[in-house]
Amino acid sequence: MYKFLLPLMLVASIFLPAAAQTLDLPRNGDMAQASPDRPAKALEPSGPLTLQSALALALSANAEVSAARYELAAVEASVVQAGASPNPSLGVQMQDTRRTTRETTVQLSQPFELGGKRAARIQAAERGRDAAGAELGAKQAEVRAAVISSFFDLMIAQERVRLAQESADLAQRASTVASKRVIAGKVSPVEETRARVAETGVRLELLQARSDLTSARKRLSAMWGSLTPRFERAEGELQSLPALPDPAALSAGLVSSPALARARFEVDRRQALARLERSRRTPDVTVSLGVNRNEELGRNQAIVGVSVPLPIFDTNRGNVLEALRRTDKARDELAAVEIRLGSELALAVEKLTTSRQEVQALQQDILPGAQSAYEAATTGFEYGKFGFLDVLDAQRTLLQARSQYLRALSEVHRAGAEIDRILGAPMAAANQ
Repeated sequence: MYKFLLPLMLVASIFLPAAAQTLDLPRNGDMAQASPDRPAKALEPSGPLTLQSALALALSANAEVSAARYELAAVEASVVQAGASPNPSLGVQMQDTRRTTRETTVQLSQPFELGGKRAARIQAAERGRDAAGAELGAKQAEVRAAVISSFFDLMIAQERVRLAQESADLAQRASTVASKRVIAGKVSPVEETRARVAETGVRLELLQARSDLTSARKRLSAMWGSLTPRFERAEGELQSLPALPDPAALSAGLVSSPALARARFEVDRRQALARLERSRRTPDVTVSLGVNRNEELGRNQAIVGVSVPLPIFDTNRGNVLEALRRTDKARDELAAVEIRLGSELALAVEKLTTSRQEVQALQQDILPGAQSAYEAATTGFEYGKFGFLDVLDAQRTLLQARSQYLRALSEVHRAGAEIDRILGAPMAAANQ
């Protein structure tokens, strides 16, 4: 037996690669520690939290971003696998069990891929890697935009609590003035009742504002997987509004946006898969070399063979047609994404422009006027020049103006975050 195994081993050395490349995989005990490259997880501060800190926390610890990173790492591994060549096969066949008349055949077979299958397979895997990278970029842009929106929602909730507390103090002051005037006999006790009712309503708004603040804190911390916020408060420039983007910069940014890149890479991947299916229509060739040992004759015989499958019944036509139709689908999806992103971007820019104008009008005219009117009405009521209904009307106007101002600020930052999500790049901030 050993007499003809030696030549076969020499034949095997010809088939097998001279320098086989192997992928260093972790051993069983280290499998749980294998992970793709990812930024170090940031720690949530116990003091004030800035927007940059919140973004760093979310991008390092958000579960959806982490899942996209692992998907990219998995697809990168598929690129390595796509470059592997088919393995050879070793066959042993024995005729007759008697030693003197036994005939043994040992054969080594090596398939050879034809039609560019290996190159097409590698190209399809690389296009899949590009698509996974674009998916990671799109997910990071989505998370970044969500963090920005949540962060400014929290800052607005903090400001709403502060303004609600000021309003409660003003309402308490009005109630005290009304009570003194009732004691002095200058107004009816009904005025004091009205003042108490108004004060109660403002304090209920303060309770609601505090509840909204708690919810906003939890929504923000959930972006990095924390159910219990550790940070003290959000710290930033609420008055620093996103700048109006240049139309030319918008057009250039839209072309390279992560969502559009993801759809574009998907078209490339589908085209590569279609080429791979076409290449599979070409049959592969299997070359066999072996040795036949005839114990009865006492001699070895070399065996050389070639086998080629005949593509008679299965020509891979269905898979090719499927790949082509999925390519057509990816092209239509790309066109749909272009239209959708263009529409969303135009709406976000229009919302940003309108909200900025509203904020400016409220800051420059409405809020100062409402504050002045309330102070004048309160002072006039103290000196008996106005009725308390005038005070309530001025107070209502001031509260509405403050609420409208906070809503406009929220809309501005939400629109800026939406543009950030679409373009995949941070919006520039600018003072008014």
